[in-house]
Amino acid sequence: MIPKTAAQVLVETLALNGATKAFGVPGESYLAVLDALVDSDIEFINARQEGGAAMMAAAHGRMTGQPGICMVTRGPGATNASAGVHVAFQDSIPMILFIGQVARDQADREAFQEIDYRRMFGQMAKWVAQIDDASRMAEYISRAYHTATSGRPGPVVLALPEDMLHLPSPMPALTPYRRAEAAPTPQALLELSERLAKAEKPFLLIGGGGWDQETCEILAGFATQNNLPVGVSFRCQDLIDNDHPNYVGHVGIGIDPNLAKTIRESDLLLVLGARLGEMTTSSYELLVPPRLDKTLIHIHASAEELGRVYQPDLPINADVRSATRALANLGRVWGGDDSRVKALRANFEAFTTPTQVPGPVNMGEAIKVMDSLLPKDSILCNGAGNYAIWLHRFHRYHTYGGQLAPTCGSMGFGTPAAVAASIADPSRVAVAFSGDGCFQMTLQEFAVAVQYGTRFIQVVVNNGMYGTIRMHQERTYPGRVSGTRLSNPDFAAMGRAMGGNGEVVERTEDFGPAFARALASDRPTLIEVRVDPEALTPAATLSGTRDAALKAKGKA
Repeated sequence: MIPKTAAQVLVETLALNGATKAFGVPGESYLAVLDALVDSDIEFINARQEGGAAMMAAAHGRMTGQPGICMVTRGPGATNASAGVHVAFQDSIPMILFIGQVARDQADREAFQEIDYRRMFGQMAKWVAQIDDASRMAEYISRAYHTATSGRPGPVVLALPEDMLHLPSPMPALTPYRRAEAAPTPQALLELSERLAKAEKPFLLIGGGGWDQETCEILAGFATQNNLPVGVSFRCQDLIDNDHPNYVGHVGIGIDPNLAKTIRESDLLLVLGARLGEMTTSSYELLVPPRLDKTLIHIHASAEELGRVYQPDLPINADVRSATRALANLGRVWGGDDSRVKALRANFEAFTTPTQVPGPVNMGEAIKVMDSLLPKDSILCNGAGNYAIWLHRFHRYHTYGGQLAPTCGSMGFGTPAAVAASIADPSRVAVAFSGDGCFQMTLQEFAVAVQYGTRFIQVVVNNGMYGTIRMHQERTYPGRVSGTRLSNPDFAAMGRAMGGNGEVVERTEDFGPAFARALASDRPTLIEVRVDPEALTPAATLSGTRDAALKAKGKA
């Protein structure tokens, strides 16, 4: 009997652990793995650039809770992929990146495309290793799965020396990985109950990784039973149905001032899963570290995160699934009525009503029209830019996995994320929102959706500039424009050139019919929405921002 190679064992171990997709760009450094995939049921999705492939894997991991698999070649391939690894790390997404590496007899000579990946990825992955011993392949893959999914989920990076992949390797009698769980202690739950019962203005803030639809529903039930207002950390809006009466808004960029005031005035903050990072805390000004003027109960899967920035009155090391079920078992703890929640919900409804903005296209109104057309289980994806503020403020998320957006603020994420989502679950509608600058970072991945026959809608909000940077530029250096203007192609024509549909929208009333046609199509569709650059955000204009900055500098 011919022994299996390390490459074959790698692929078989991935299949054993439930992998169905691998995203990547082919390279000669791991041809043996590509060959082994031919005899497996794992589908290799060939992206157009490694950054897009890694973002697809991250999106897949966020949607499914299973590690997203990415495969790239050495050197440039790995450096390109680092953008997606960074997303997975800051978003707490399980992911495994495999990198083809130079042969072992060429190591430490700065061979062609050689990089020490332990050093390169050390700060942005949970574990980085190189598999030099073919006989340990299955061991390394098993550890990668357990590491990526347990505690705070995150990415693992494994380098594969090219010659090692061809060597014989045993396939031990493994079983699929099991995620390690950490639950609150009885003493911690007792103290939590006592502190919550004494609170007058409690607030529940949820976020982070490790969630699933069932956990989200259990959490919503706990909030309802205890009349607790629920906010979500930055870009975690799909953790609770946004139509739920206890949901009062997102805590991040563009936060409702009334919601910020509520959080400041609360006397107990129960944080479940969220890290309390810079975006969620408004640059650490909404919640000023290290000690808050309110009771802080912080529940997080990583013990290292507890007390890292904020000193909690009650730190609880537990994953969100175990913690949420433990909270639900407490029953009714807080004795207050629902009048506070109703008032906060009314504020949320008012804040999510579209505002008036300059120009013939109002993105707030367009998003409300889009919502009326979309199924509730649709998946909305975006990268980074001011255009995303309209999506976060006016769109309603309803199911877990309905928002794929990078908390690390990575531009270019929306397109590959939506492509991966449409491939992972063709029954759900996937929509990518991108700015004109954001889209041009990964626009080539639109062709992947065409190749794999998915239904996917790409909305490009075109204002002819890097809007977020221009906004900050006008605030800091008013009237001195540098490096933020964009001369753009015809995006709709580009969509058609890649095999999809392409339309241009220049008036609000034309967006709905264009979007309806995209939903009815069996091909990917690109809708280019040309907006007035004056409309910086739902509440700010370009000239108004510049004039305010000039006035502050005494130059008006």
